[in-house]
Amino acid sequence: MVGPLLGVVLLGTAMTSCTSVNEGSGGEITKVKYYFLDPVQILRTQEPSILFEREHYLHGAYTAAAQIARTGHYYTVTWKANDRSQPVTVRFEYRQANSALKVKKVEQEVSDVRKTNQTQFQVIGPDYQTDGRVTAWRVSLVRGQEELASQESYLWK
Repeated sequence: MVGPLLGVVLLGTAMTSCTSVNEGSGGEITKVKYYFLDPVQILRTQEPSILFEREHYLHGAYTAAAQIARTGHYYTVTWKANDRSQPVTVRFEYRQANSALKVKKVEQEVSDVRKTNQTQFQVIGPDYQTDGRVTAWRVSLVRGQEELASQESYLWK
């Protein structure tokens, strides 16, 4: 009975982590999906979707060192832009437990903007091992100097 409960707790944590949404005039962030991978932790569940996601992120990591290098946080951002004729930059800003209030930033430019888009970000490897878990994050859609939309975790402020 502990296995299915663990799956519900993990899913509940992922769903409640973002509370503040700012729909801009030029776009919308419809979902930010979060997953934490710890290959050392043994999952005690029969739920196939939870087991599949873990195996998906560990695919191809055959050695223990390769699996440990993939430990960390994975984010998938689903978003839309009203004007699809110009590129959009998806910006992921985050703070980590061991780096105090230092804000780190990763950006990906998407030139082929579709009706619905997904962009993935990872905080793994040396970045995760040195500075620890992600404590707060913010995702923004930007075009030039204009912010089209943003979404942030509860602790971002």
